[in-house]
Amino acid sequence: MTPTVRVVGAPTDYGANRRGVDMGPSAIRYAGLAQELERADIDVVDDGDVRAPRAEERDPEAERPASGRAKFLRETREVATRLADRVAGALVGDELPLVLGGDHSVAIGSVTGSARNADIGAIWFDAHGDFNTPETSPSGNVHGMPLAAVLGVGDFADVEWANAAGLRAENVAIVGLRSVDPSERPAIADSDVTTFTMSDIDEQGITSVAEDALDVATAGTEGVHVSLDLDWLDPREAPGVGTPVRGGATYREAHSAMEAVAERGCLRSLELVEVNPILDDRNETASLATELAASALGKQIL
Repeated sequence: MTPTVRVVGAPTDYGANRRGVDMGPSAIRYAGLAQELERADIDVVDDGDVRAPRAEERDPEAERPASGRAKFLRETREVATRLADRVAGALVGDELPLVLGGDHSVAIGSVTGSARNADIGAIWFDAHGDFNTPETSPSGNVHGMPLAAVLGVGDFADVEWANAAGLRAENVAIVGLRSVDPSERPAIADSDVTTFTMSDIDEQGITSVAEDALDVATAGTEGVHVSLDLDWLDPREAPGVGTPVRGGATYREAHSAMEAVAERGCLRSLELVEVNPILDDRNETASLATELAASALGKQIL
């Protein structure tokens, strides 16, 4: 049985250039998340949002990394710390945390909280590698850094608030890659992270790729964190994202991948990120997010 799902919103846009993604949690709730899960016989508790002051009220350079650039680093740290406590608290209470972003920098809090008291794996459904660091990032936007942060890569080494204690690179799989910065390529190649590009999905099929990713994430772990960036899907399916990349997963491929997660019975925590209602069409992307969450949590056709 699926445990009670505790929903936590993280309404941030600190990590992105485009404003509006901070309204993602509201958009997903408005699209009927609770009702979608309840129709699947999943008990839901909404824990509200972590406190996240508006970016316009803050100085993006107030806190600087040791080298390079990371905008709104202070605010990212504050939200990640609050969110990690909420996620860890849900797990202690035998609940499954479902985090609603916000930009993908919120994953730092989601993953560190999930990995606080357990060895976990992670599957990153994303068009992007999220493997930049302050020193390598061309923009300084932290939503391109969360996977490097939780794994302690480069400038993030020994940054306690950002590092996930119970997560090892060999238990991480990125699924759906199709846009990687030049500086990320060698870092990903030199790591123990497993990658599956959209070409791999084309050649092998989403079911095979999802099963292989789950094998990576479950090997010797106590559960899996799924980080679902809606830009993993093709923009025709999910138009309301800040960094769309053509050639992404189809509607059916996305559901198949989430169904594979549910069938494996390994889900420990889940997040939906990068829904930007300003860029969306009739809240279509937020509605899709609710459906995919339900599939990952065990909704069945029959």
